[in-house]
Amino acid sequence: MRKCAVVSCLSLFLLPLAQPTQGAVIYRPNEGWSFAGDNSGTIEGSAAEQMQKAEKLDAAQDLQSALSAYRGLLKRYGASEFAPKAQLKVGSVLERQGDWEKAYEAYDTYLAKYPRGDDLDRVLESMFKIGKLFLEGQKKKVFGVPLAPSMTRAREMFEGIIKRAPFSKWAPLAQFNIGQAHEKSGDSAAAITAYQSVAARYASEPIAADALYQVGYVRLTLYRKGSYDRLSAQKAREAFEDFLNRYPDSEKVAQARQNIQSLEKGSAEGTLGIAKFYDKTKNYKAAIIYYNDVVASQPDSPESAFAKNRIAALKAQFGEAALQAGPEKVETGAKLQSRRKMQAQIDTVSRPDYVGPPVTVPEPEEASPSSRLKLRTSPQQLIPLPGSLEPPLPEALPKDANPPKPPQ
Repeated sequence: MRKCAVVSCLSLFLLPLAQPTQGAVIYRPNEGWSFAGDNSGTIEGSAAEQMQKAEKLDAAQDLQSALSAYRGLLKRYGASEFAPKAQLKVGSVLERQGDWEKAYEAYDTYLAKYPRGDDLDRVLESMFKIGKLFLEGQKKKVFGVPLAPSMTRAREMFEGIIKRAPFSKWAPLAQFNIGQAHEKSGDSAAAITAYQSVAARYASEPIAADALYQVGYVRLTLYRKGSYDRLSAQKAREAFEDFLNRYPDSEKVAQARQNIQSLEKGSAEGTLGIAKFYDKTKNYKAAIIYYNDVVASQPDSPESAFAKNRIAALKAQFGEAALQAGPEKVETGAKLQSRRKMQAQIDTVSRPDYVGPPVTVPEPEEASPSSRLKLRTSPQQLIPLPGSLEPPLPEALPKDANPPKPPQ
């Protein structure tokens, strides 16, 4: 009974596919599904006749039959002059059916078998477009089920183009999109490497300018997502300056300059944070140094206006001479590393989007060793406890003198 139900359901599923002139649906390996009585699976006596039949089915939009006919030609007449075109048509039909993975594989087979074929550029263009579909969110299918968008698959497709045709006009575009795939996956380091490869290997191509700009943009993103530290800002700025020097006529020049200005502003905010830290811990000489840095780097900014006012207030309170920093205030070694670590914390909490715990400002620096209390460790410095029966020892004794004997 259950077997009959399954057959009945299958018949209902296949009924709409049937046509009055065709019989049962059958499956042929490497050819797909077709109807019994459909001669698309039969092979003609010559490659030319087989190609003519396949193209006729293709023009009639009978794509599955056309696909079987093209594959039949490749199987029987793979060494004929019609084989390259038939391989191209296999990819084209699969692409029109929306089977992007198999279409890409068919085009890749064309490049492997016919690297000097007449349709080489057309095949590369189709492969590139399929790669872009995956890059822009096309979902990879597993057993026919669409899954999440695959940046890994997009990257593999672009890498395949470079592997098959490294000197084609599509290779630099593919290399750029490898960087895009890495960037969308969140792998910033790999993205930067991919973009730098474009600029190094395809420097004369128009896409090289976009790639070098993108290096700066990724570094700028890392700077904004990180702790706004000076090293990240410096790397981003250097990347944009490199872009401006090498491609001064690019349409992205204005944007690069705006990005540099935003980096300078962010650096000024970070420097102001350092100045405020020193100000709060009453290290006014160091605070003056960083307030002056803010004024020098961003003279017309709100940060600069605050720094100027604070400099004037400190000078009025302590006098200009008292705020002069001497060479002994220069920090080096472990002390400098500690200061940078504290600055990183200040930079982080100063960001408007910071949601973490507050950072405790350290206490002012400890007094110098010479001003600390010393332990009394010599016999001459010992002071008897209250109530002791022993008389106190003298403060100091001559070198050749003996200590007094206790009473008998």
